[in-house]
Amino acid sequence: MDYRSLGRTGLMVSPMCIGTFNFTQPTPEDESMRIIARALEAGINFFDTADSYHDGASERLLGRAIAKFSSREEVVIVSKSYFPARPDPGPNDRGNSRLHILRACEDSLRRLGTDYIDVFLLHRPDFAIDHEEPLRALDDLVRQGKVRYIGTSVHPAWKVMEGLMLSERHRLSRYVLEQPPYNLLDRRIENELVPMCLQHGIGITPFAPLAQGVLAGRYADAQRFPEGSRAARIGGTYAGRVNERGIEVGREISRLAREHGMSAAALALLWVKDQPGITAPVFGPRTFGQLEEALPILGMRLSEELRAAADVLVPPGSAVTNYHNSSGWLKQRVGN
Repeated sequence: MDYRSLGRTGLMVSPMCIGTFNFTQPTPEDESMRIIARALEAGINFFDTADSYHDGASERLLGRAIAKFSSREEVVIVSKSYFPARPDPGPNDRGNSRLHILRACEDSLRRLGTDYIDVFLLHRPDFAIDHEEPLRALDDLVRQGKVRYIGTSVHPAWKVMEGLMLSERHRLSRYVLEQPPYNLLDRRIENELVPMCLQHGIGITPFAPLAQGVLAGRYADAQRFPEGSRAARIGGTYAGRVNERGIEVGREISRLAREHGMSAAALALLWVKDQPGITAPVFGPRTFGQLEEALPILGMRLSEELRAAADVLVPPGSAVTNYHNSSGWLKQRVGN
């Protein structure tokens, strides 16, 4: 296993991070446990969750799985707060206020069955409050030993940079990770976010590396969603990311993958894994078979031939569909 350092920290993580959004819904608990056990067996030590995933059910399952199949010290856990994690949330059950961050962290620790979280992220930016407020709350959690490192998710580059500036000015804990959407269909983070992270030593763990299965060849057209897909189950934001141009690129990726003796899903994951600045893609398998299909990339490197072919399909820094459509701050229109 080619373990990688998380940004400029000494924390070593596997080049694939297992996302838990599917665990318990729609993936049954027994299969979710099998996926975690197999990932650990393959050498993966990096797991991503959030308090808002199914009202905390994913955190609870991950905590039980680690206790059963590994030891806490062998695993790196990422969790997040911003969205409500209660069925009937009140006005202070979301956002990046000090109150919500501290409460959310305590709740996540209890659900995970641990006394610390390795990396705790702000799940979304909160433009309504002073950035110093969440930074000081996160710094307190680090000083208390409840959190080891801090970071962000789906933040614009300028917002991450603002956090670094405030941390330096006030001697607060520093962001070490950003988690944006990133795949061959939406490469816009390459324009500002990736160069900024490379310059300042911030790790990047992108989600949606398979473009919700579009790059795995699972969509025939933009009007018919595969049974069990997020676009079919949840709709809304997820359905809005699927378009005909993206599906055309997915077909070409499938063709390239066949020519090189791998699956389309493996090629799409490999492409993200080996892009500049990327620490590890967050891959959320829905089935045990999807994990097995992805595991071979842990020992592979993306060839220059495949890299060049991908650049022809979607040029660097561009996009053919919008995977930032849940951010609210990126207004550029893409796709058809």
